[in-house]
Amino acid sequence: MLWYNSAALSHNIVDRHRLRSEGGCCMPGLEKVALFTNEYPPNVYGGAGVHVEYLSRELAQLVPVEVRCFGDQDVSGERLRVRGYGAWPEAKQNTDARFGGALDAFERSLRMAKDTLDASVVHCHTWYTDMAGFLAKKLWGVPLVLTIHSLEPLRPWKVEQLGNAYHLSSWMERASIEDADAIVAVSQETRNDVLRLFNVDAAKVHVIHNGIDLQQYRATQASDALTRRGVDPSKPFVLFVGRITRQKGIIHLVNAIPEIDPSLQVVLCAGAPDTKEIGQEMAERVAEVSARRGGVIWIQEMLPRADVIQFYAQASVFCCPSVYEPFGIINLEAMACETAVVASAVGGIPEVVVPGETGELVPLELKPGTFDPADPARFAGDLAAAINKVALDPALMARYGAAGRRRVEEHFSWTAIAQRTLEMYRSLV
Repeated sequence: MLWYNSAALSHNIVDRHRLRSEGGCCMPGLEKVALFTNEYPPNVYGGAGVHVEYLSRELAQLVPVEVRCFGDQDVSGERLRVRGYGAWPEAKQNTDARFGGALDAFERSLRMAKDTLDASVVHCHTWYTDMAGFLAKKLWGVPLVLTIHSLEPLRPWKVEQLGNAYHLSSWMERASIEDADAIVAVSQETRNDVLRLFNVDAAKVHVIHNGIDLQQYRATQASDALTRRGVDPSKPFVLFVGRITRQKGIIHLVNAIPEIDPSLQVVLCAGAPDTKEIGQEMAERVAEVSARRGGVIWIQEMLPRADVIQFYAQASVFCCPSVYEPFGIINLEAMACETAVVASAVGGIPEVVVPGETGELVPLELKPGTFDPADPARFAGDLAAAINKVALDPALMARYGAAGRRRVEEHFSWTAIAQRTLEMYRSLV
């Protein structure tokens, strides 16, 4: 197994500024990198988009990068070229409306792949563009790399959103993974899932963790973003940030609210529901718990990054109640802002959050063959107990926050992660 650990190897990072001043690339034989992605600024709504945004920026310090993404972006920089591919208007015509997302992704992938490609390697992110990489490999004869941010076989609730097109998204993902020249798993647990679910050579699957911008994500005393949205910064609060999906487990946190100490505000920065059904379920449940206790603030808009950082920094506890989480970059963001974390002990989260050091991990037993908690009431109660334990103990809260910042500084620098990624590219070309 090739396991690139950014902490262990960070002292070997190439001086990127020296490389730029010399006008050369640090990787002989690697002339250019192409990144294919659904999300790219300004269209970022999840961890995969954050990953590609920062990875492309760091890679461009070392080698020319071309990003092909969903959208209308058109940016040309010295080392970074960004090109957007617009939606397919006919995707939802004369068909089941739920099929639109997968059909649109397939059509955009075809356009991405057929356009002239002069890169040495193509690197895809999420199933939305995996097929673009698969086709580009065939058309242009370049090595294919995929980063696994999540896996369709482990997200069966996507049937609610995609209908039978879930089988199309799953096929696009499987065909690409099993044809890839290298696969990046964002955690060791994700690597285990890839080897268990797909027919791939274990030597092709590399663990390279997600990273964090340590200068951007850091503690701040600013709180104007909170007051504008009805949060009292003088009172402690528990924070959730994420989309309204089954995967993120937000309903379980809402169900925990009656057991969260009433002195704590509960701030839910949650929007973009996967389906109307889960959006309705969320609205009904929040209304129900809000009728029983005050201090529940649901912010449904997509907040600017600077505002989100204020929320992270001012929160007493950040809660990540996911039922499936290959890595959980949001936990890094909270830790970088010196905030204690309470998270479910699933997927790659235990590789980020150290229980008793940077936060608390809540055990989660799932019903066999599902991503439903075996005992939802117990899981909700355990979440509440962990939140109360940390948020009501200022000394513990401060200790976890300081340790979290140290951990991200030591282990999760984007500069180191970009270097590990380039080394992996070089092994292919």
